[in-house]
Amino acid sequence: MNPTKIATPEELESAFSIRKKVFVEEQGVPLADEFDEFDRLDGKCEHILAYYDGEAVGTGRIRTVEGMGKLERICLLEPYRKFGIGRQIIAALEEIALEKGLPKVKLHGQTHAKGFYEKLGYEGASDEFMEDGIPHVLMTKSIK
Repeated sequence: MNPTKIATPEELESAFSIRKKVFVEEQGVPLADEFDEFDRLDGKCEHILAYYDGEAVGTGRIRTVEGMGKLERICLLEPYRKFGIGRQIIAALEEIALEKGLPKVKLHGQTHAKGFYEKLGYEGASDEFMEDGIPHVLMTKSIK
């Protein structure tokens, strides 16, 4: 179940499939908004996959922005949201930030998930704002 860094184009395609199911099909994010210039294996960001019984069920990515790690595109397929996999995805992304020497991480959390992130030590750092038609809040955490 431990999330692993994505190393192959096939793994990256699995992450894209999960993101499409969660963000585009389930939440209505426009397909054109979901994928961007960081969706490559060129080192500009690190992508991870989380597995359950050998099946890829969750993903996330991290990149360095303004001297801190920015956690992005964190999602899990609906049937797997109650097994603690989301915590593992966050922990894996935070570990990558530590490996990169980044003292702090941030994310744009959907407001319905704010409590989840708060349980993991994140603090709200903004008023609510809209992103792709979904309410979000900026959250931060010191990790060193």
